[in-house]
Amino acid sequence: MFTFFVLLQIKHWYVDFVLQTNEIIAGKAIYGNPHGIIHSLQHAAFTLAILLLVTSPPMAILLAFVDFFTHYHIDWVKMKYGNRDVTNPKFWNHLGLDQMAHQIVYLIIGSIVHI
Repeated sequence: MFTFFVLLQIKHWYVDFVLQTNEIIAGKAIYGNPHGIIHSLQHAAFTLAILLLVTSPPMAILLAFVDFFTHYHIDWVKMKYGNRDVTNPKFWNHLGLDQMAHQIVYLIIGSIVHI
């Protein structure tokens, strides 16, 4: 269980903070923009690889899609309606809420695969 969640944390950091480009960041605010979709597909691909270590391929694919779908919409809501000014405390509130929502999804995924 510990290793599973650590791998998800590393994956989340890598995709959200290392792989993101300015185009991805801007694209996430536009529903259906390919850059936001690519970002969420990156999350899903890495989540799939992690899930394949602990569950069957059909379940891993289903839960990777859950990660894709929820990640895309959590990010879109934050970028569409959240504050984007890093000097404003609301930005940090919205970023923290976004990150917490992603973590809750990971906890749900872990509970589904009985980790």
